[in-house]
Amino acid sequence: MTSRPPRESLAQILGGRRGAIDASIPPAAFVLGWLIAGQSIAWGSGAAIGVAVLLGGYRVARGDKARAVVVSLAAVIAAALIALHTGRAEDFFLIQLLSNVASALLWAASIVVRWPLLGVVVGLVIGQKTRWRRDPALLRAYSRASWVWVFLQYTLRVAVYGSLWWSGQVVALGIARTVLSWPLVAVTVAVSGWVLYRTLPPDHPGLRVVEENEDPSDSEPGGLPRT
Repeated sequence: MTSRPPRESLAQILGGRRGAIDASIPPAAFVLGWLIAGQSIAWGSGAAIGVAVLLGGYRVARGDKARAVVVSLAAVIAAALIALHTGRAEDFFLIQLLSNVASALLWAASIVVRWPLLGVVVGLVIGQKTRWRRDPALLRAYSRASWVWVFLQYTLRVAVYGSLWWSGQVVALGIARTVLSWPLVAVTVAVSGWVLYRTLPPDHPGLRVVEENEDPSDSEPGGLPRT
């Protein structure tokens, strides 16, 4: 009798630490430049864009995709332009706030329509595409684990960023942007991975194997079985 190989953790499959860390550096540079220059939005914006350019150049030189670097740089430039236009330093973080609102709604909607985004992402990463939807156990597990991303990551960020942005706490926004990047992502991946594997039956072969033993429509949206 052969023993079943140990299950991969969700963190091993998704990775992503470097990208989350990189995303928190330009906002920190904005706050630092803003403080050093006597609360100058122009200097803060220049510092953020300059750091983003240097970081992007370093990543391209290391072999990262130029498209991802350009998108990241464009987001920093857009955030700087918004702050310069409104004259409010806290508006540098407005795009981040709105993107998390959109992400929370999108992830929640994906669960309701039975296409939980965690399953979509993992399926693409491991080359499974959408075959996981044929396995009702995987569909149910991905649905329940996706709720962790909705509430623990995106809704939490919206609550924190929103309250700090509303009260104009620029330094606190910079700190929160750092703390709620990779550290929060790591916690979210760990908790959602626990929920994912906790929901799967003990004898399920894991995320890379699809068991087509019943119709996925036998489960309610959100991973709950029909009664």
